Parts: sequence; structure tokens; C-alpha cells
Amino acid sequence: MRKVTVVGAGNVGATCANVLAHENVVNEIVLLDLKGDMAKGKALDIWQQAPIDKFSTRLIGTDDYAATAGSDVVVITAGIPRKPGMSRDDLISINAKIVTSVTESILEHTPNPIIIVVSNPLDVMTFAAFKASGLDSSRVMGMAGILDTARYRAFLATALDVSPRDIRAVLMGGHGDTMVPLPRYTTVSGIPVQEMIGNEELDAIVTRTKKGGGELVGLMGTSAWCAPGAAAAQMVATIMRDERRIYPCCAWLTGEYGVEDLYLGVPVVLGKNGIEKIIELQLNEEESQLLKESAEAVRGVVDTFKGMNLV
Repeated sequence: MRKVTVVGAGNVGATCANVLAHENVVNEIVLLDLKGDMAKGKALDIWQQAPIDKFSTRLIGTDDYAATAGSDVVVITAGIPRKPGMSRDDLISINAKIVTSVTESILEHTPNPIIIVVSNPLDVMTFAAFKASGLDSSRVMGMAGILDTARYRAFLATALDVSPRDIRAVLMGGHGDTMVPLPRYTTVSGIPVQEMIGNEELDAIVTRTKKGGGELVGLMGTSAWCAPGAAAAQMVATIMRDERRIYPCCAWLTGEYGVEDLYLGVPVVLGKNGIEKIIELQLNEEESQLLKESAEAVRGVVDTFKGMNLV
């Protein structure tokens, strides 16, 4: 049986489960939350959507980790959301403990799952899951690049008045203000984006992308959930189908791009074994410097986490 667990039945987790159920790529989705009735209610609500939207994926809501046994992929969305005035870094002390506990509980029932982390601050939470799991780094990754790239593409689609389906882009680095959108690798139906938009407007879109999460927190009073949930579901579906698609994901680097022993957003090939390959782009001097600065910022947060001695 093909099975996926989503830990955290909040907005992001429930959205991920809902989108993934519609993909019809797994037999069962377990939606787990310490608030068991909430998980049961949301799972039941999604299941009652099945006759309308014609999907067959079964959903189970629970607060019992035993129900997660045999999961192929586990998506961790558990943690407190960002509030106005909070940075992702402010969340580290609380969410690191949650992600570590969740990972250890999952491994008690499933010895070798693929883990996708969505909890913030994303890069360090992925590292926390990696350290707590003891799994090969190819099986522990973070969802950030797909979301950040989606925001970038959506803003470009609005500015250009074209479909976002025609826009392809690469974005690297940490999930936050130091992320590195790459206009040189951005195209619209194969046309370099610089041929379709002025540099000043493109720079403004890049800046807006970097602050995209904060913009939504300011508007809604909490973190986004529709796009993050859908992005995580897309990663799961790609892995379950063994599609070997190329996405920007938070991956463990061991020298790629000159970065050692750090989780950072880079383009990867996703398949049935998780991260099948890390793709190294030929960055120019400016792009390389921006990525270096982003890596240094992420490493600073990781050092804070290491100082907590949680794992």
C-alpha cells in the first residue's frame, strides 16, 4: 500500500493532505496532530470531498503515531506559525523541539521514510530532522524553493499579463530574505525574462519575492497555507510517481557550490529515492556571492540550533 503521513493538521498540513488526495497517487494519507479531533475532522471533511472531486485516496485523522507505520513519505508541517513582527529565526527554539520530537516518533514506527520538512525556520528545521532521524541525507529535505519560485513566477505573470504556466525559474539559497532568485535562469516559454521586462521592474519583483512570506503575514496575521501546502503535495506526488522532475529544494550540501555540511536551497532531481541528484549550475560572480551570503545567514541560524543541544 502506498502511504503518506502529514504531521500537523493546521492550515498547511490540511491543505497538503487535500491537494495530495486529489492527485490519486497514494492509497492512504494519515493526517496526524496532537489535537486528534481536529485531525479526524479535517480528514473526514476531505474524504467527504472525494465523491464530488472524484478521487479515491483514503484519509485517516489521528493523534496516534502508530497509525503512521509503513509510510513512504512523511511531511512535517508541525510547529507554531509566524506572527506579525516575528522573523523565521524567532521560531527556532519552539519549533526545533517540535520537529525533533516528531521525527523521533515517526522513526519508531517507520524506519526509512522520506521526510519533507515544511516547518519554519525551514533550513534549520530540515537540519534538525536530519540529525534526529539518522537517515541518509537524500531522504530528508525541505520544501522552500518550490514555494518561493511559485511566488516569483506569480508576480512575473501578473506584471507580464501572461499565464504562470509558461514561466520557468530557478531560485536558490535560504528560505527567507536572503534567498537568491536567478533572473538569468528565468524564461517565459523559452524567452529570457529580461527581454520581456525592464530591469527596475524585475528587481522590484525579486525584492517582493524575498519578502513574500512577510507580506502575507502582514495581510493575514499568520503564515500562508494554500501555496505552501500545494508545494509540499507536489513534492510528494513527484516522489511517489518517480517522475525525476527538477525542483529547487532544501538539500544537504557536501561541497556543492562551495558549501559544506549545510541544508540550503538548490535545484535537485526528485524521484522515488528522494533527492536523486543535486544539480550544480554555473553561477556568475554576483550570483555566487549572493548564494554565499545566504549560506552564511543560514549557517548562523544552524549554529544557534546547535547551541541548544537538542539532538
